[in-house]
Amino acid sequence: MKQPTRLLSAADVRLWAEVGQTLTRLLPGRAIAQLPIAPPLAVAAPEPETPPGTKLKTQPVTLAANPPGLDKSTWKKFSSGRMRTAQKLDLHGHTAARAHHAVTNFIEHAHATQSRCVEIITGNGEVLARELPHWLNTARLRPLILAIAHPHPANTGAVRILLRRLRA
Repeated sequence: MKQPTRLLSAADVRLWAEVGQTLTRLLPGRAIAQLPIAPPLAVAAPEPETPPGTKLKTQPVTLAANPPGLDKSTWKKFSSGRMRTAQKLDLHGHTAARAHHAVTNFIEHAHATQSRCVEIITGNGEVLARELPHWLNTARLRPLILAIAHPHPANTGAVRILLRRLRA
């Protein structure tokens, strides 16, 4: 079965032109076609942590740290896993990009539906478990989150999230 032919994008053509400038001839007597040198490709700027012109009023959320503004009894109930979760998101089988998108949508939806405690299951894999706290501290999600903790010290493959209440 014949594969469909795909054309190169302008960015790919420029990249191949740059690669072609670094090659040398393998066979004597053959000339290398001179390709025009393209300007370097622009790199997308990383997402700013806070929107321009605003200050982040909340501290970064960290695992197993009692945040300011949360009473001891609620923190103890939440961090020990005795607080009931309203919704769960299982990230098993997700790529990092799909998981990031799913986490963002899940937290925003849970906050909009006024869920107080939610759980995200990352599994014991290194990538998603390592990236989840970074995703939760983005400027888009951080104002919605009050605290995060593992439901049990032995269960590091799941993270419980205590969401802030909607204020009228």
